[in-house]
Amino acid sequence: MLSGLKILVAEDNELSQKIANFILQKQGAEVYPAYTGQQAVDLLQKNDYDVILMDLHMPEMDGYEATEYIRNTMQNNIPIIGLTASNWDEEFEECIRKGMNACIIKPFDADNLCASILSVIKENKSIIP
Repeated sequence: MLSGLKILVAEDNELSQKIANFILQKQGAEVYPAYTGQQAVDLLQKNDYDVILMDLHMPEMDGYEATEYIRNTMQNNIPIIGLTASNWDEEFEECIRKGMNACIIKPFDADNLCASILSVIKENKSIIP
């Protein structure tokens, strides 16, 4: 389903990182871990990815700050999906306001995660000339 996609997973929780990696690799994706928002930004400056899964609450630079940096300073329109353990509507609204393409609640199920990734990639390709 995700065969050949390069996915940067910015997640500071080791268990969540392992779960995401397992699901994504099982679907054929190449997974690259980052444990802080700053590490995600640094990796994105050096490498190309198809999508970023961005935890909202990380040390050093949170997912919101990292997304704003990617969008405003780097001028990069890579699809970004926010990951939150919260189900508050404010989290979803803040994700979109900061420039993320979508937001999903953890723990996520494999089908929802994969569908969200495919959706934002398809949407992103349709708006890039």
